[in-house]
Amino acid sequence: MLRLRLKPADLCRVRFADRLHPVGTALLACQALHDPRTARMTPGPAADAAAATGRVRAAAAVLRHLLPARGRLPDFLTPFDGLESVAAGLEAIRATPARRIRAEVSAAYADLAGSPLRRRFAEADRETMSLFGRALGTWHDEVLRPHWADLADAHRHQVAGATGHLATHGLDGLLNALHPAIRWEAPTLTVRTWWNGTVAGTGHGLILLPSPLAGPHPRVLVEPDRPVLVVYPAPLPRRVEASAADPLGRLLGGTRAAVLRGLAGPGRHTTTTLGRAVGISLSSASEHAAALRAAGLVTSVREGGAVLHGLTPLGAELLGRDDNRPSTRGLT
Repeated sequence: MLRLRLKPADLCRVRFADRLHPVGTALLACQALHDPRTARMTPGPAADAAAATGRVRAAAAVLRHLLPARGRLPDFLTPFDGLESVAAGLEAIRATPARRIRAEVSAAYADLAGSPLRRRFAEADRETMSLFGRALGTWHDEVLRPHWADLADAHRHQVAGATGHLATHGLDGLLNALHPAIRWEAPTLTVRTWWNGTVAGTGHGLILLPSPLAGPHPRVLVEPDRPVLVVYPAPLPRRVEASAADPLGRLLGGTRAAVLRGLAGPGRHTTTTLGRAVGISLSSASEHAAALRAAGLVTSVREGGAVLHGLTPLGAELLGRDDNRPSTRGLT
C-alpha cells in the first residue's frame, strides 16, 4: 500500500488530465496487455498485440526484454512532458539525466537476469535508447494508434462521469469512487499499487488520469515540483446503441437502459457491481443510478460502505413492458 499524505495546496489543485499521454499510455500498455484482465477490457489493442508479426513483433520483443513484465516502471519512462505526440514523449525521455536513468533502471532490474542489452539500457547507452525509442514508436503506431480514438473517447467518458460525481458528492465522494484500490481518508490517499510506503504530496496538486491501459493496479508518480499523478484502471465503455428495435434505449439512452436492465438480474446490485456488469466506471454507474432514481425507476439504500440499488415497481413494470422480464424484482 502507498499512503500519499496530501497537503492543503494539493487539495486545492485536484484536476483530471485533459488527455492520454501517447508514450506513457504505450509503455503502460506494453505491461498491461500481459494481464488477462486488462486484455479483456481492451480487446482491440490486445488482439493486435497478440497478432503482431514482422517488425512489430520484433519491436515487441525488444520492449518485453527491456521493460519489467509487471510491477513498477522506471518513472522517467512515463514523463509529464511530451503530450503532443510520440516523438515529443520520446524526446522528453531522452532528455532525462543519465544518472537518473541508471538509478531507476537498475532498481527496476533488481529481480531480472542481466543481459548485454539490459546493461546498456541501464547505462543510458545512446544507441540502446534509440533502439528503445524506435521499438516503442513502431509498437504504438501498429497496436495503439488504430484504437486511439476509442481510447480517447473512453478517457473523455470517464472524466465526464467523474466530474459529475464531484459536482454531486464533493471531493471526498470523488476520491473514494475512483477505483476499489483507492481509498481516501483526509489527508491520506491510500493506493494499492506496485510499491509500498508513505510519501508527502508535493504541494503542486493532484492529477487524476483514468485509463483502460493502466494495468491491474493504479499507478502513482511523485516527482519534486510536479503535481502528483495517479493513473487508475477504467474500463472502455460499451458502445450501447439505441436502435429502432430498442424503444427503452431510445427513451432513456442506450447506457442508462443497460443500467436499468442490469438491475433486473439476480443478486445484490452495488454501484461497483453495476458498473462492472454494464462496462462503465464507478462514477458513471453512480450518475446513471442517480438519474434513474430521480425518475422513480430505481431505489437506493446504503448498507455499510456500499450502496445497494434495486428496481421500483415503476422500473420493474417498465422493464416488464420492455421485454417481458419479471416485474417483481427489487433489492435482494
